Amino acid sequence: SLPTKTLLLYSKVTWEVQRYDGWYNNLAYHSRGAVGSPLVRLLPARYSDGVLQPLQEPQLPNPRKISDVTARGHSGLPSAHNQTVLSVFFGYHVMFEMLDSRPPGCPPEFMYIPVPEGDPVFDPHRAGRVLLPFQRGPWDKHSSQSPNNPRTQVNLVTAWLDGSSIYGPSSSWSDALRSFSGGLLSSGEQLDMPKRSGSTSLMWSAADPSTGQHEPEGLYELGNAWGNENVFTMAEGIVWFRYHNYIASQLSEKHSSWSDEDLFQNARKTVVATFQNIAFYEWLPGFLGEKTMPPYQGYQKFVDPGISPEFQAAAIRFATTMAPPGVYMRNRTCHFQKVVNIDGSTSSAIRMCNSFWNRQNPNLKSGQDIDHLIMGMASQIAEREDNMVVEDLRDYMYGPLRFSRSDLVALTVQRGRDFGLPSYNQVREGLGLAPVGRWGDINPQLNITNPQVCSELLTYYLYDGDISKLELFPGGLLESVDGPGQVFSSIILDQLNRIRNGDRFWFENTQNGLFTAEELQVLRDTTFHDVITAVTSAEAEDIQRKVFFWRDGDPCPQPSQVTTSELHPCTNATKLNYFDDGSKAGFGISVICLFLFPVGQYLTLTNQNPQAKACEWQGPKKPLFPVSLLIDDRRKLQVFDQSGPALRSLSLGSQTHLDVLLSSNNYRRALLMKVPKEYDLVLYFEDEGQRGEFVRYLRSEVTDGGQELAVRDMTEKELLREAVTRDQRAQIVENFIRSAFAKVLEIENCDARDMSGASYRKTREALETELTRTEFADALGLKPDSLFVDAMFTLADKDGNGYLSFQEFLDVIVIFMKGSPEEKSKLMFSMHDIDGDGFLSKEDFSRLLRSFIEISSSLLSKSQAEEAIKDMLKAAGFNDKEQITWEDFHFLLRDHEKELTFAQLNIKGDKGWRREFACFVVDLILYLTPLSDNTRLESEFLKYIDDGTMVLPWSTVLTLYLSCGFQKIQQFKRFVENYRRHIVCFTIVYGITAGVALERCYYYGLQAYSTGMPETSVVGILASRGSAAAISFLYPYMLLTVCRNLITLGRETFLNQYIPFDAAIDFHRFMAMSALLLTVVHSLGHVVNVYVFSVSDLSILACLFPKVLVNNGSEMPMKWSWWFFQTVPGLTGILLLFIFAFMYVFATHYFRRISFRGFWLTHYLYVVVYILVIIHGSFALLQEPRFYIYLIPPGLLFLLDKLISLNRKKVEIPVVNATLLPSEVTHLEFKRPQGFVYRSGQWVRVACLALGTDEYHPFTLTSAPHEETLSLHIRAVGPWTSHLREAYAPNNLEQLRTYPKLYLDGPFGEGHQDWTDFEVAVLVGGGIGVTPFASILKDLVFKSSVKFKIQCKKVYFIWVTRTQRQFEWVSDIIREVEEQDSLDLVSVHIYITQLAEKFDLRTTMLYVCERHFQKEWNRSLFTGLRSVTHFGRPPFLSFFSSLQEVHPEVGKIGVFSCGPPGLTKNVEKACQQMNKRDQTHFIHHYENF
Repeated sequence: SLPTKTLLLYSKVTWEVQRYDGWYNNLAYHSRGAVGSPLVRLLPARYSDGVLQPLQEPQLPNPRKISDVTARGHSGLPSAHNQTVLSVFFGYHVMFEMLDSRPPGCPPEFMYIPVPEGDPVFDPHRAGRVLLPFQRGPWDKHSSQSPNNPRTQVNLVTAWLDGSSIYGPSSSWSDALRSFSGGLLSSGEQLDMPKRSGSTSLMWSAADPSTGQHEPEGLYELGNAWGNENVFTMAEGIVWFRYHNYIASQLSEKHSSWSDEDLFQNARKTVVATFQNIAFYEWLPGFLGEKTMPPYQGYQKFVDPGISPEFQAAAIRFATTMAPPGVYMRNRTCHFQKVVNIDGSTSSAIRMCNSFWNRQNPNLKSGQDIDHLIMGMASQIAEREDNMVVEDLRDYMYGPLRFSRSDLVALTVQRGRDFGLPSYNQVREGLGLAPVGRWGDINPQLNITNPQVCSELLTYYLYDGDISKLELFPGGLLESVDGPGQVFSSIILDQLNRIRNGDRFWFENTQNGLFTAEELQVLRDTTFHDVITAVTSAEAEDIQRKVFFWRDGDPCPQPSQVTTSELHPCTNATKLNYFDDGSKAGFGISVICLFLFPVGQYLTLTNQNPQAKACEWQGPKKPLFPVSLLIDDRRKLQVFDQSGPALRSLSLGSQTHLDVLLSSNNYRRALLMKVPKEYDLVLYFEDEGQRGEFVRYLRSEVTDGGQELAVRDMTEKELLREAVTRDQRAQIVENFIRSAFAKVLEIENCDARDMSGASYRKTREALETELTRTEFADALGLKPDSLFVDAMFTLADKDGNGYLSFQEFLDVIVIFMKGSPEEKSKLMFSMHDIDGDGFLSKEDFSRLLRSFIEISSSLLSKSQAEEAIKDMLKAAGFNDKEQITWEDFHFLLRDHEKELTFAQLNIKGDKGWRREFACFVVDLILYLTPLSDNTRLESEFLKYIDDGTMVLPWSTVLTLYLSCGFQKIQQFKRFVENYRRHIVCFTIVYGITAGVALERCYYYGLQAYSTGMPETSVVGILASRGSAAAISFLYPYMLLTVCRNLITLGRETFLNQYIPFDAAIDFHRFMAMSALLLTVVHSLGHVVNVYVFSVSDLSILACLFPKVLVNNGSEMPMKWSWWFFQTVPGLTGILLLFIFAFMYVFATHYFRRISFRGFWLTHYLYVVVYILVIIHGSFALLQEPRFYIYLIPPGLLFLLDKLISLNRKKVEIPVVNATLLPSEVTHLEFKRPQGFVYRSGQWVRVACLALGTDEYHPFTLTSAPHEETLSLHIRAVGPWTSHLREAYAPNNLEQLRTYPKLYLDGPFGEGHQDWTDFEVAVLVGGGIGVTPFASILKDLVFKSSVKFKIQCKKVYFIWVTRTQRQFEWVSDIIREVEEQDSLDLVSVHIYITQLAEKFDLRTTMLYVCERHFQKEWNRSLFTGLRSVTHFGRPPFLSFFSSLQEVHPEVGKIGVFSCGPPGLTKNVEKACQQMNKRDQTHFIHHYENF
């Protein structure tokens, strides 16, 4: 649009056009009288604290009680001056023109009015908890600072009589009302009616208390936002709308060449001047009565027209006493028509209380109806000018939807307290009037007609006899007689006089050039009668000339003074719960679904199984396991896994009868098959039909064998209770074995953990149980078809029934637990002496040895085993003997009597409780008692292990207890010393996290008063904002923990002394889990917020979210679904929850194992996460976005790290050699890139071009830094590694004719590379976890061979493997190291975990063979290495203890472990135990694969 000066230049407008918002009316003080200007106090404010806190109960009486005492009375008393109802509502229009402070202020502040218990209107049921809603009004944000600057309210419209109630308080508002054609305001469907509001409007849209309608649709668009408050003020607004269009049309006819702007501004100028003239010189004299305005003296630029709070909140409210309970409607012929009520009935007048905020009043459908209402108001006499207010305003004033009725008098009293109005007597003194000392002197006439008001009630009931407490509004009402009293009249005259004299655009100001003298005279001669007759169907004689009064002889007298008895009753107050039952259900379901999505996703993905014929129920809280069923030719029921192998086999032919239980409810899908001496089989079928088919098939198989099938029905719950599950059977077997050991070792029942809490039936089951061959083998930790198991079971099963009874089991174990070496060897001999003649043939003896060697499974090949047996027979001199006696066999074991003495049968039921307890106490003694006592006590406890007879001396017990305190302190000191870097970094990161969270909590809890949050949703806001601040820090800085290149560089700098770079991934997990927890807290906080916002008034929400919501009075808040699904924060928040669910679910150990690519791809969603988080906060609902501040520093470092990796990734690395090794290991040897420098123990990330270029996986380099090529040993344990193995398979290479190339990223540093920093290093590798140590061992030997000076003097390599044949390539490396290690730097210990420990009967013979090979050939029978081979798991604690003795001068020993979590945890536990002692410090670095 063109600038204003240009418009003036080209228009016919020759005067200064007045701004719509009131600015620049006063050229010296531009904001005086403008929209948003503060009120101007006549007297100092009266607040309880002198600043902003209002006076309330008990300092002042209850406003509702004041209303009852001062304003209650009967309607029907006519105006003393015969003022018409038209005068009353014209006065309301004048009031709306000058002031508006009714919208709630921001932040929301509540001053609810308690309703006295038993109030007949608001609390008829005497609940005593009814509150009339009230919010404090808008106020100047620069006020409320001190008693010298108390709270000052603001006026939301101009103080001038400038037509703002006709054209709006802003140019945009005016533009919205204009048609921009012919200077007219926009009309609706009828030309004489304004347009109605659409879905969005500037109009105030309060709820209709009669119907509950609250949307803006149906309201007329007027200049006054509150113009639709009732149909009578609406009619006044329509009159002035019509009058503008009337003047514009007249001007258009006279000046056809004028533009729309010319016509509009000229019409506006004329309408405003006419309104000013009527308001001041026609309406005001009648309203004030004897009081008159002084003559106009011209424009006075130093006069401040600001509205005073005394005027706004008290004096002008006197007009409420003149409002009638109903308003007549009549036509030109004086016919007073019946009006239609909301229920369809008719009455003589429109009821005031039912006419608030009507959208579709049935009586006002057309412009003609508005004419009839105006003529009715002109003929109807108003209520008496006194202190009484009709019940329509006093008991049935409109209120918010949550309590739809209120009390206008009580609200006005409360508004006065909100505004800090001075008391009645203070105002009198301020106006130069004498203060009132007695109640009766306020209104002597009222004291005569109604003396109890002034005497009894006011004295004893309200103000306790203290007249100085009497407030301005009730005092002003009480002093009024036939019009406003002295106080109100003085305030009104002062206010209007200042408005007139301070208005530069006042129509009588001849200096502004608005009107000529002739035009001015025309304006002075124009009355409201002229306006009405010009814009309605009424002719001049149809209404009286002075429309604000009705005198005898005037046309169309009213039928009678309107009273409430002849009108339709007011609708009662209703309550509305914003959060109805439908919202509660939808909200609850949505929240539950959102938060259970990750859980459901995890369960869904982990339980994805193909369709099966049935599912096996394995116990409570366990998922159903899909199985397939088959009865084979041997009449065995085979239960198969979906992947193919049989899970169990049930022999149907060995049972005389078969019990089957069927469920009779829950779709009848469950079936229970009782299996004697084993756990039961419980199956769930898809439906009853499939179950019935299986039962028929089973019956046919059983009856064919001459057996009986018993089928019973019961409820599913009873069926599951009847079932013996696998866990229950295992418990029974364990108690069986425990009972056996308790009997053999003479242990108390409590030590054997007897089933003291079990039922008698369960106890008998444990004692009457018979073990199957499978359960016996499982107890020994062997396969059921093992020769050892077969021989042992056959020997023990004396009755040959295929099961071991309690006594049979007892007879076997008693020999191994308490027998002599001779008895044990004789038992082993008897296991293979089938015919019992005391002799074994060579074949039988070979079978005996083979049964023990067979236990080693894949440790020895068949040829190796046969060679070992042959060699042992030769060494024992048995080659020439055809038969071997027990004495010969025992002679063979002569050198190993110690092993045989301690050999026992380690069974799972015997948890080794005695040994574990003894080892614990010995270890406790080793570091709690003086060194001199160690040997003695340790030997005593070893004796305890052997015979169980040693008892702790009390002196020792006392020593242990007294030492505990000191050891706890020492243990804590060691812990701090070991993890000081971790503790410092942890403290810094989580200190910052807690700090930013607490800062936000403090701000929103205590300092953010101006936001309104503390008044609204303290808990939700504190949770959401505090957690948001913490998340904003954690998520960005989490990136630093995966900057591998920067971490590798940092490890080589001084920073490594202060930052635990090796713990980066662990710290990443900590931060991620913390962020996840805080995300849940954040989401829960927003759930609370959304609920609070969904039950909060729109006025509150508009304060909290001014950029999103506008308070238009409709008060209904946004639904919870709007917050969730229709706002940017809501949508992005839900998307973030879903993304986090995917990321965290696929980051679990389970999914990383089955789909590393899924983990990798979902983690790439971090880019989407950061984008969504930025968008999530950019909406700035509560605060300006801050996330980018936290993101920029770590984001730049992460970007730098990525650029370093990208610079390397795209270099294709050719593979030199690829070998497929046993145990699914793939050996890759590839070219070393130029400039590739690394240290032994470091790792790289590789991608195979044949499998895709975007999926990288980490592997430790097994090559040494001095080698020309790089090598990796990769075990195929997942999809990618399996596909990699297939890519380098010979058949695939034949097609490709070349090795697939690699992308390489790295090297990256981690703890294993620091082995050179320790004089003594212990390397512990488990399974494929030996890869970093392959590089280290080769590097160590090379450096020692070239005389390279390193700090490390001794390396102990512990290789833990199930069987060495799984990783024969490691044996090759160790063999190479042994050959090159001339300085004896490396000590290798191999532990084969497939076998039990040394003193176990099953491995005694293996030790015999192993020692024989070591003695004869100086190499291990099983590995072919010089290294000693051990069986079982390594005793790390004992091993570390021996290192302290071997290297007493070493202060720190580095321990480096790599392998499965169980291994590294055991190493860590042993290091922690050792570090409790004040001796050598064991520093542990570990990596899990």
